[in-house]
Amino acid sequence: MDELNEQRQQRIKKLDHLREIGVAPYGARFNAKDRAGLLIKQHGEKTKEVLEQEKIACTFAGRVVALRRFGKAGFAVLQDGSDRLQIYFKKDHLSEQAYQVAEQLDLGDWIGVTGTLFRTKTNEFTAEVRELTFLSKALRPLPEKWHGLTDVETRYRQRYVDLIANPDVHGIFALRSRIIAGIRAFLIERGFLEVETPMMHPIPGGAAAKPFVTHHNALGVDLYLRIAPELYLKRLIVGGFPRVFEINRNFRNEGISTIHNPEFTMLEFYVAYADYHDLIALTEELLSTLAQQILGTTVVEYQGQSITLTPPWRRWSYHQSILEVNKLDPSVLQDREKALAAAKRLNVPVDPKWPLFNIINEIFEETVEPNLQQPTFITDYPIEISPLARRKDSDPSLTDRFELYIAGREIANAFSELNDPLDQRERFEGQAAQRAAGDEEAHLVDEDFLRALEYGMPPTAGEGIGIDRLIMLFTNQASIRDVVLFPQLRPEK
Repeated sequence: MDELNEQRQQRIKKLDHLREIGVAPYGARFNAKDRAGLLIKQHGEKTKEVLEQEKIACTFAGRVVALRRFGKAGFAVLQDGSDRLQIYFKKDHLSEQAYQVAEQLDLGDWIGVTGTLFRTKTNEFTAEVRELTFLSKALRPLPEKWHGLTDVETRYRQRYVDLIANPDVHGIFALRSRIIAGIRAFLIERGFLEVETPMMHPIPGGAAAKPFVTHHNALGVDLYLRIAPELYLKRLIVGGFPRVFEINRNFRNEGISTIHNPEFTMLEFYVAYADYHDLIALTEELLSTLAQQILGTTVVEYQGQSITLTPPWRRWSYHQSILEVNKLDPSVLQDREKALAAAKRLNVPVDPKWPLFNIINEIFEETVEPNLQQPTFITDYPIEISPLARRKDSDPSLTDRFELYIAGREIANAFSELNDPLDQRERFEGQAAQRAAGDEEAHLVDEDFLRALEYGMPPTAGEGIGIDRLIMLFTNQASIRDVVLFPQLRPEK
């Protein structure tokens, strides 16, 4: 800390000196006509002779990320968000004030330059500076060996430093933006309407999760940060929009892990007159198209293995997957004591008081999920864990639902929507009873949503896709914190 304070004081002295020579250390507008990346793309392959002949002028700005001086000249490297480009400054080519500014430069400072492109004696593509404008003084030094900031907590807590120090991180978030833009374009091209629904709900719903609670002073009521937009999007289907989607932020008051962040991004979309089979086909098309457009291939390298996104993907029923992976007798699915015994034998921790469906689901999550590395649709979920899904016509104890798993984790959840208001009320009441018994993630009864269903909702299929986990897959990142700009962390000491 003492060393940091000393460096900071030295930089403040330089800041004062800039003011003494008439330079504002925190400048105003600068017309950066060019970008480093585009200059390199357009002219970076040209020979020294061609650059001397063409005398290409450039004006760009950036942060100083490398600096070396010798005599009355020096080199620096500017990073502007598109790329990095070397500059060369020499006393003979600058005004007296501009050269004094160059002498006061530190790593991390922002400057704007105007000059001419050329190649050095070592053939490095460079801009020779004729005008130099100081834009912003950095009072804190960049991390030592700035190109290698590796402390994980510092990277997440001070993402602004991480982005400066690690160019690859910058690329991850640029790719994230392209992926989201690609999803939006894909859906709009297929007739979907993008909508916005409330972030604060009077009743939490649309998923099994514990909500965050807030209070609205003027209305005098508690509200909940949304755990899912589902019930509002289905209200829009009732209202007559046949295809809607929202790319939204959801909030769930749950633990933090490599695949869980309390605040996360979700895509949800709904299609009238469709069922979950239609969404299986649409999901395969969406993800394989994105991979081809963004990565140029449908084979994604993730954490040492190749994930093939070329359709069709495996379909596997929920109960059958449990039986096959664990070599269990089907009677386990119907007998609570046998299920408890199976869980014990498989080293799956369960509460002996749990109902049968909770025990079975824990066995699924602990033993089946980790094995689902290649894209797999798990289908036919039990009614007890699918309170918003339509019952299967062939077996009313199951639902027309799938979850998509890739790399051992859930990527998407979809089902043919329950549009029978009487059945929905019965399921809400069952969930409310579970909540009263202590299940904080169970649904409450949403009377307004039931009223909406009573006006009639056509057969509809809906799906949610976890954007953050999808981007983890596409960018080969093991932790969700590496694809969320500002992840939730414990308070700083």
